[in-house]
Amino acid sequence: MSAPPSVIVFDVNETLSDMSPMGVRFTEVGASAGLAKLWFATLLRDGFALAAAGGNGVFSEIGAEALRGLLSGTDLNFDLGQAVEHIMAGMAALELHSDVPDGVRALGEAGYRLVTLTNGSTAVAEKLFGPAGIRGSFDALLSVEDAPAWKPAPAAYAYAAQAVGTDPSEMLLVAVHPWDIHGAAKADLQTAWINRAGAPYPAYFNPPDYTVTALTELPAALGAESGGGPSR
Repeated sequence: MSAPPSVIVFDVNETLSDMSPMGVRFTEVGASAGLAKLWFATLLRDGFALAAAGGNGVFSEIGAEALRGLLSGTDLNFDLGQAVEHIMAGMAALELHSDVPDGVRALGEAGYRLVTLTNGSTAVAEKLFGPAGIRGSFDALLSVEDAPAWKPAPAAYAYAAQAVGTDPSEMLLVAVHPWDIHGAAKADLQTAWINRAGAPYPAYFNPPDYTVTALTELPAALGAESGGGPSR
């Protein structure tokens, strides 16, 4: 295990935000709720493909285009353009998972610097954190829109390290996505996987340094490993 991290980097979509209400958005336009997961997976796939080919797409633009493809030919309650707008607006209306506010506050009080690194927009994080009263816990809200590529490309994590002025080895990435954990580990970050669903971790990815079932468990996990708090 490396030295204790001083900076904790949070993924946002699904890690901090509860995306389960997106299924309702799909049913409201006349589509199946199950399409919500397929849509998000398609969005990520295409964003990853652009990154692998040397590009850097915009989350909202890819999301809207993916929706047009998935909803095309479906008998909707709205016209296609309105349906896409209605579903995409749901991303800005999401709320935090219940364990997030207390977990974030505890990590901040323990002395860690907190930042986000999202493949989406920083505006989504702003809207999430404001009502919960935790915006002030974060030093910076970072997006790959300002980086050379999406996560899990190494350049995304290098961008975050440069933005906060620290070495990647002193950072810990917190995410629910094993692909993000793997990418961060390959970029020399420490990693913590939030496994709220009790799912098995894919053996083909680098394993996380820490596994917790809720963010509120992470301060104790880090404290037990480091002897209490971040290195300075």
